[in-house]
Amino acid sequence: MSNPFFSRSTAFQEGARVGGSAPTRTPNGYPTMPGYQAGQQYGQTSQVANRYGQATGYGQVSPEQMAGLEAQYQAPSATNADMRRMTYDDVIIRTGGMFAVILVMGALSWNLVTSTDESTAALGGMAMLAGIFGSLVLGIVNSFKRDPSPALILAYAAFEGLLLGGLSGFMEARYEGIVVQAVLATLATFGAMLAAYSYGGFRVQGRFRRVVVVATLGYAIFCLINLGLSMTGLAGGAWGLRSMTVMGIPLGIPLGILAVVLASLFLAIDFESIENGVRNGLPQRYAWAAAFGLVVTIVWLYVEFLRLLSYFRD
Repeated sequence: MSNPFFSRSTAFQEGARVGGSAPTRTPNGYPTMPGYQAGQQYGQTSQVANRYGQATGYGQVSPEQMAGLEAQYQAPSATNADMRRMTYDDVIIRTGGMFAVILVMGALSWNLVTSTDESTAALGGMAMLAGIFGSLVLGIVNSFKRDPSPALILAYAAFEGLLLGGLSGFMEARYEGIVVQAVLATLATFGAMLAAYSYGGFRVQGRFRRVVVVATLGYAIFCLINLGLSMTGLAGGAWGLRSMTVMGIPLGIPLGILAVVLASLFLAIDFESIENGVRNGLPQRYAWAAAFGLVVTIVWLYVEFLRLLSYFRD
């Protein structure tokens, strides 16, 4: 499911405050500097004095001071990277790092699950089970954590890799080529939503955004119930309640299409949240939270494509 960190954290909202500090921008829209206090007046002669207690005289500038001022005016403006603020590059690098951990752990889990040795395959099943609970617990912890923790986020990526590697290996053994199809579908959807957001001005806002969030919450509750029923054996079929047929059509097909649409819309929400975070000049550590939210949505989209393709293969 998509990351609720973006929606509940004020750090990724328009006009955000970080850690209860002063606004990140002045009333005129300029970024604030350390020590800024709203409402403080500058430039009043009666309040300006040098360290020796003598009033500073205006209009009397030495050549050395003038040279320093000229150098400051000619210097390039400080960027977010110079001020150790979050940048798009920071988010991209951390997102790539998370996917690298997922791929490494996924390859390990894949090899275990697809092994011809029964004991090794059983170990792969245990690794996949650990990935399910580990990614679920750490996903919730990271989503509701006030300040992002790189260690917990990378641990989530490791458990997610165990889950995805085992699931992908099992599905590939049953439906040859399905993993490549799911990956290509995920990349195509991601590229289409990024292009629509960047060049088409597509946004998920207002009442439509609330409908998407509520629908996703309802789908998440269904997934948790279905997982519990499947693990206890109360729901038959490979996918639990999704395997039920309505008018000859598996329930998983319309649910899968709905989930793909919701995940695609959440990509646009994630893009906007990341853009707000960069614009608000958030500290660099929040790039981990942005990467985590983006990875959660991409993984969700991949799993839904993998599951949806399996219905058409059957």
